[in-house]
Amino acid sequence: MTHITSMLETYPKDLGHVDKGKLAECIAACFECTQTCTACADACLSEDMVAELTKCIRTNLDCADLCETTGRVLSRHTGYDANITRAVLEACRVACKACGDECASHAAMHEHCRVCAEACRRCESACAELLTSLG
Repeated sequence: MTHITSMLETYPKDLGHVDKGKLAECIAACFECTQTCTACADACLSEDMVAELTKCIRTNLDCADLCETTGRVLSRHTGYDANITRAVLEACRVACKACGDECASHAAMHEHCRVCAEACRRCESACAELLTSLG
């Protein structure tokens, strides 16, 4: 059991609005993607061809910010608003798709981009699954 799952289990009220397993998976994917995108942007800045990676760096940083925000919003349940949750999840899903696509285009040359594209795909999928489960 992860700390994410443990915290969901200790919440004093019913989380009837969401599948706890999908929620925990999405929170974990968001925070993992935050770290991976931040590290990928930093690695891109260390490449000799940094000017060619400007869009990748920007997309990484935007994705990292949206994933962090999404993970934090999903970690709060008091005063839950399904409309906000859906909007944040959709924004995160879109950012992860864009970043995953951008990083995938550099993956053959930069291993950090390949790893980042994988993390983005995982988070994109987790957001989509949670969105579907919310109805």
